[in-house]
Amino acid sequence: MRKRPLELTVFVVGTASLGAEIAAARLMAPWFGASTVIWANTIATVLVALSVGYALGGRLADRDPTPRGLAKLVLGAAALLAIVPFISTPFLRASVEALDSVSAGAFVGSLLAVSVLIAAPILLLGMVSPYAIRLAVDSVAGAGRTAGRLYAISTIGSLVGVFAAALVLVPFVGSKRTFLVFAFALAVVAVLQLRRSPALVLAPAAIAALMFVPTGTLKSTGGGKVLWEKETEYQYARVIESPSGTRTLELNEGQAIHSLARPGTVLTGNYWDEFLVLPLAALQRPPQSLAILGNAAGTMATAYGKYFPGTEIDGVEIDGEITEAGREYFGMKAPKLKTHVADARPFLRQTDKRYDAIFVDAYRQPYIPFYLSTREFFELVEDRLNPGGVVIVNVGHPEGSDDLEQVLTSTMRSAFTNVVRDPAQDTNTMLVGSDAPVSAQRLLGAAAGMPDELRTSAAATASQLRPGLEGGRVYTDDVAPVEWLIDASIVDVAASGER
Repeated sequence: MRKRPLELTVFVVGTASLGAEIAAARLMAPWFGASTVIWANTIATVLVALSVGYALGGRLADRDPTPRGLAKLVLGAAALLAIVPFISTPFLRASVEALDSVSAGAFVGSLLAVSVLIAAPILLLGMVSPYAIRLAVDSVAGAGRTAGRLYAISTIGSLVGVFAAALVLVPFVGSKRTFLVFAFALAVVAVLQLRRSPALVLAPAAIAALMFVPTGTLKSTGGGKVLWEKETEYQYARVIESPSGTRTLELNEGQAIHSLARPGTVLTGNYWDEFLVLPLAALQRPPQSLAILGNAAGTMATAYGKYFPGTEIDGVEIDGEITEAGREYFGMKAPKLKTHVADARPFLRQTDKRYDAIFVDAYRQPYIPFYLSTREFFELVEDRLNPGGVVIVNVGHPEGSDDLEQVLTSTMRSAFTNVVRDPAQDTNTMLVGSDAPVSAQRLLGAAAGMPDELRTSAAATASQLRPGLEGGRVYTDDVAPVEWLIDASIVDVAASGER
């Protein structure tokens, strides 16, 4: 009978260990993004903390092999997890300020410092398994069987924690309260180990009470008003309205704007406007059919609905809740707009349609998914275009860095005859690929009969069109180190002291 509380404790500890890891990565995403670097940092911290915990737990178990000693460890971990939601915001804000100083050392140091938020409770949780084994072993002859059973139970708990956090807790209660749920579960099993100490029942009750304490928004707004904020299945997202009435969609760390709506106009004064005129450089007319891969809240789709209402638009966005936010807060509409909740490349692979133009704007700043940067992807794009069709890729990059642009240009040239560049913004370059000629002359000629604001935009865009950059390797589905390339670019820019 004494083994049953032990097995339950080990199961819940396994659940909390991996569940806290998932919640920690989501907690950091609004500030630092969700790249493999962030995940690697989080996973490494968890593994190191668990390893140290295993070693210390084994020693402590030999000194004090009692249920009370085990319960103290679990309660300590519960308490540390319970305070994470309340100390994380000021801690993360300070870390981001270090990042904003554009120092490579501060960048790396801030990420490591953020991981410290969960290192201490995970270390205590790591001490539980060897401690539980010490309490459960009846004889040396059965030690292996006992250890194997408890580790199996702990691993099953870890699996439950991963899926519970990713599929249920984070989407429905948020990353901050996910920590409180696991802390509460740990406190309950700790009390079960101490049935003769009824006063400790107050521990899970206190943690449960914290569920009703406001944790606040994940981030400050910089003077704007938060109209909508949510941790979706894929990311942290929010809609901000500035005092002037301009609305913006931010994802994760918020260092880039993914959709924008200004009062009284569908134009943005930013790179989205160039998607309205750039197709003319190849097609010499507005596209009659268009696929937007990375539709977000529909900035481009809405603009096309106004200026080119006859264009059939497939807006593809992997996050359906972002699409709903686009309809509610950005007035996303167009006469022939059809939205699709799908990943960009699988959507293209499965559709039988052919398009005059395909736009690729599917970034999770500052990264583009690697499978949207390969030769195989652009060959698929070329196959889904009508003869003479055009693809336009928004290449986000650190200011002053063109490494990613060079790679994408070379890769696009493996599928398209002509590739030109439009340096729209300091941190955004538009790449235009087509088997038809692409030129400023075509763009200006086709824009002649358009509204004044589009003719002005066309003239400015035409003056910037240049041949694509040389150099850069061709990425493939097998080898496409796009995140490594972008991380290296960020470090280079940081080391040079540039923004």
